Amino acid sequence: MTIDSTNRLRPERYRAYLIVLARMSLRDYRRLRHKIDASDLVQEVLLKAHTALPDFKGKTEKELAAWLHRILARKLTDAARHFGRKKRDADLEQSFLETLGDTSNRLKRLVPADQTSPTQEVWRQERALVLADALAELPDEQRAAVELHHLTGCSVAEVAGHMNRSKGSVAGLLRRGLAGLREHLKDKSLK
Repeated sequence: MTIDSTNRLRPERYRAYLIVLARMSLRDYRRLRHKIDASDLVQEVLLKAHTALPDFKGKTEKELAAWLHRILARKLTDAARHFGRKKRDADLEQSFLETLGDTSNRLKRLVPADQTSPTQEVWRQERALVLADALAELPDEQRAAVELHHLTGCSVAEVAGHMNRSKGSVAGLLRRGLAGLREHLKDKSLK
């Protein structure tokens, strides 16, 4: 769990996880992808969360994750509105929330689970955070290939198209990326 010694939830523990979600959401919006950096966006989310944490009423990791998703969706919506010169668009915000939820669920599904009890769900959330941290440790090209293939479900050919690489090159990136993930996760007993 990401609770500190004073039993407070720690949003900053979600940094790598939120970056993965932001990157995958920005991938679908070409006009934003080159104008907004996922890390900068997540920094704004964590600043907002830190400022608003005293007013946060949730007590569980699941509530914290949902709250952070909503903040990230609002930030993505604000950025889309800013760069698209659109007024408030509730459908756009809902679209970002759905994309974030889908990506989050894919990340959790990469973590095997035998049960869906509340305890198992907390365990899966924590493992998803560890996996996001491990993804952040990969070289950019490997990380991008792994995220596109495993988190968005793109085929190797589609990943090759997105990355302007050959299918063989992408296969190598995936192989090295997965080996790197295994290495990073070995010490954390997540396989």
